[in-house]
Amino acid sequence: MDTQRRNLAKLFSLGTIFPGQAAYSLNSILESIDMDSNEELTDQLVKNLGEKGIEKLYKNAIVNDGLIISRNWNQDSFKALAESGYTGFNASVDSGNLEKGLKNLHNWQTIIKENPDRLILGTSADDYNRAKKEGKVVVMLGFQNSTMLGRSIKNLDKLYEAGMRWMQLTYNQRNYLGDGSTERTNCGLSDFGIEVVNRMNELGIMIDLSHCGEQTTNDGIAFSKSPVSINHSMCEALHKNHPRSKTDEQIKAMADKGGIIGIICLGYMIGPNLGTDTTLETYVDHIDHAVKIGGIDHVGLASDFAIQGLEATGATRENWYVPRLTRFKPSYKVQWPPWIPELDKPDRYLQVAKILDKRGYSTGDIEKILGQNWLRFYKETLKP
Repeated sequence: MDTQRRNLAKLFSLGTIFPGQAAYSLNSILESIDMDSNEELTDQLVKNLGEKGIEKLYKNAIVNDGLIISRNWNQDSFKALAESGYTGFNASVDSGNLEKGLKNLHNWQTIIKENPDRLILGTSADDYNRAKKEGKVVVMLGFQNSTMLGRSIKNLDKLYEAGMRWMQLTYNQRNYLGDGSTERTNCGLSDFGIEVVNRMNELGIMIDLSHCGEQTTNDGIAFSKSPVSINHSMCEALHKNHPRSKTDEQIKAMADKGGIIGIICLGYMIGPNLGTDTTLETYVDHIDHAVKIGGIDHVGLASDFAIQGLEATGATRENWYVPRLTRFKPSYKVQWPPWIPELDKPDRYLQVAKILDKRGYSTGDIEKILGQNWLRFYKETLKP
């Protein structure tokens, strides 16, 4: 019964954070319940108040998604965004060459300008506090590849001026900067890659290492003077021999320099046998492990699919799974269906917050994982 009393006390302590929520008197409820004879009732009360507390926390928190696939944005996307509780997200803009990259940045700038009541272009951490206050959502524009640069460092400045604030150094394959995660070799950053890293630091562009090869990841952390992000990945310790996972050594090195890892929601990245061995609980296992290795201040969340979720955007075995069997190497271990059901919907992070609460995370630590860690990272990497 002492545990139940402590749980109740924890729930009512939320009233100090959310004053309007303390509508009940802890003492009167405790006195009205015979803990020994009404154990089932007490358990239900704890559960109900806990859910309300987390829902209130989530509503008041800054919630940020480390990676949303943003192509084909439409009214369904806006509807899902309204249901998500998001304060902001990193939008993955289609890359290609410089002309295509600039065009796609311009297209997203247009969407933001045409929806000033709903969206804010993200260029600083302050944008997120303003968005929360005004009931809007921040869109931070960036790319999952650096092919737009070609061989010219000057193109980085052009992309920055067009609104880009984060860039992944490589995708799965090798480019002029270095080797990707599924490249046969493991050569790390090229001289040009190190030049690009230095210029990104100078401009205040976030460096992302999510799809980078092992040595490219190590080099990105080592050569960057600013903290780096691994904005949508997972823990190799829990999903071994996957080219997209990051080792404990990499997570620790990233965290030691002030970086952040966003744990990816894409189900087949989290573990095998989706729906049986791999569930929402497995997803939170990755958060637990990343926190254990890197610390509570260096872990966030990331989807790696559209805001609506994969199923809602029409992903089928034929149009989603089959093409990836040839697009990705077998080491990618693509599964069908690829999603964890609770994460394949707009309120995915509310579901994550509930599990974190059940696992004993404090309200402050839950808020860090939901978004405050991203804000801390943005403050240390972006420049006014």
